[in-house]
Amino acid sequence: MPRLSYQHVFEPATAPSAPALLLLHGTGGNEHDLLRLGRAVSPGSALLSPRGDVVEGQGVLRFFARLAEGVFDPAEITRRTHALADFVAAASAHYGLTPAKLHAVGFSNGANIAATLLLLRPEVLGGAVLLRSMVVLNQPAKPASLAGRRVLLLNGSTDPIVDPADAPRLAALLRAGGAEVKTETIPASHQLTPQDVAAAQRFLRP
Repeated sequence: MPRLSYQHVFEPATAPSAPALLLLHGTGGNEHDLLRLGRAVSPGSALLSPRGDVVEGQGVLRFFARLAEGVFDPAEITRRTHALADFVAAASAHYGLTPAKLHAVGFSNGANIAATLLLLRPEVLGGAVLLRSMVVLNQPAKPASLAGRRVLLLNGSTDPIVDPADAPRLAALLRAGGAEVKTETIPASHQLTPQDVAAAQRFLRP
C-alpha cells in the first residue's frame, strides 16, 4: 500500500449501508482508543482511526499543540488541520471510502480537529459527531461549504474543561457554512457516557 502520513488502524465495513467513520482520539489517546466506540455507535461501519502526531510532555499524543489549557496557536491548528485532511483524502481514496459518507467521531482534542476539518476542509467529510468539543479556531465556515452536512455536538453539563458557551458558538460557525447542527447536553463531565453512545447511535443510524 502507499505510505499514508499518519499511523492508523483501518477496519473494513461489514454493513454496506452504514456510514464510514473517521475516529479521532482525545489527548493522551491513540489509534486504538475509539475503535470500540466506533463499533458501538455504528455497527458494521468501516473505521479509519489515525494516531495524533503531536507529542506533548511524556509521550502524550494530540492532533495539534496547545500553549496552555484552552490556549492555541491558530496558525499551528490550521497547518495540522490541512495535514490531517490530506491524510483523510489519501486514505479515503486508498480504502475506497466516499468522502460524502465519511463521518468524523471525535472526542475532546479529536473533536476539536474534526470541527476544524469541517471549517477548513469540508470536502473530506460528510458530517461529524463532536464529543466535548470547544472553539479552537474562531473562523466561520465559508457560505454553502457545509450544505448537506449534519453535525451533532455532545457536551457535558459539568465539564470543567469546555466552556458552556462554546457549543452555541461552534454551532454558529458551522451553520455559517450551511451545516445542519444539533446540540445536546449530557449529564456528564469530560468523559464519555452511555448517553453519548445512544445519542451518536441515533444520529448515525442509516
